[in-house]
Amino acid sequence: METTTTENNPLFWRDARMSHVELRKVADGRKVCYAPHSHTQWSIGAITRGKSTFQYRTDHYRIHAGDLVLMNPEWVHACNPIDNQPWAYLMLYVDTGWLTDLRFRAGLLPQPEWQDISTATISDPLWYERYCRMADCLLDPHRDLLDKQTEVVEFLSDLMHELARQPEVREPKAPQALVALAHYLDDHAAEDLSLDTLCEISGYSAGHLIRAFRQYFGLTPHAYLVNRRIQLGRCELKNGVPIAEAALNAGFADQPHFQRAFKRLMAATPNQYRRPSSDHEIQATGGEQ
Repeated sequence: METTTTENNPLFWRDARMSHVELRKVADGRKVCYAPHSHTQWSIGAITRGKSTFQYRTDHYRIHAGDLVLMNPEWVHACNPIDNQPWAYLMLYVDTGWLTDLRFRAGLLPQPEWQDISTATISDPLWYERYCRMADCLLDPHRDLLDKQTEVVEFLSDLMHELARQPEVREPKAPQALVALAHYLDDHAAEDLSLDTLCEISGYSAGHLIRAFRQYFGLTPHAYLVNRRIQLGRCELKNGVPIAEAALNAGFADQPHFQRAFKRLMAATPNQYRRPSSDHEIQATGGEQ
């Protein structure tokens, strides 16, 4: 089934037969504003028109049409318009486990464990053109499954070989108490948690906990929790769960709270993101229902 998208509505492409990748297309990003957030997937985007800001952890970039941006899983980031100027982009989300296996089998990783990529932006017409060619293939309902799979694997394989030449990322390790607390938040994201509980688990005082957690994870414990809940809700919606049910399953008190947080972190409404009626079709929807 072939569908279209209006200038102001994002378009999401998904195919259950290629569950390791998801593509988002935004034709007019002037109203697309993100709060700092992160994804469990590795992401790569292309600016197809105009320019925008790119906040990646503590670094800030100005990116333009023809640039690619790369985001490691769990690295806090945000892209936003500049002075309400038009800009457009494509964003590919790639399952971290799948990409790890691709890199390992290509001999680019010593063991099948994720390794962060140091490159944040690429300004190279050849890589940009290849990315757009791959995206066009995914968005074309007349292209075969094998064709789409081939485009994705060839592009990502070649890019991973190119990026393997860059220096390895050496990140300061968070204290074990904070790592354990992050895992606790992951496992209990849908629950109503208190700061007292988090302090008791970590052994930190309230003020020290908030500062230290933000230092290592880029978000306060509460912002981290909300980000995790949105990721849970995103998975629910992808699997066809109704919005109200997805909100409750993800730990939100009600649907309006979920919708506001989803829009703030995903720059799309839950309804715009919901699973297409067919597993193999593009989703392009209008306002919330």
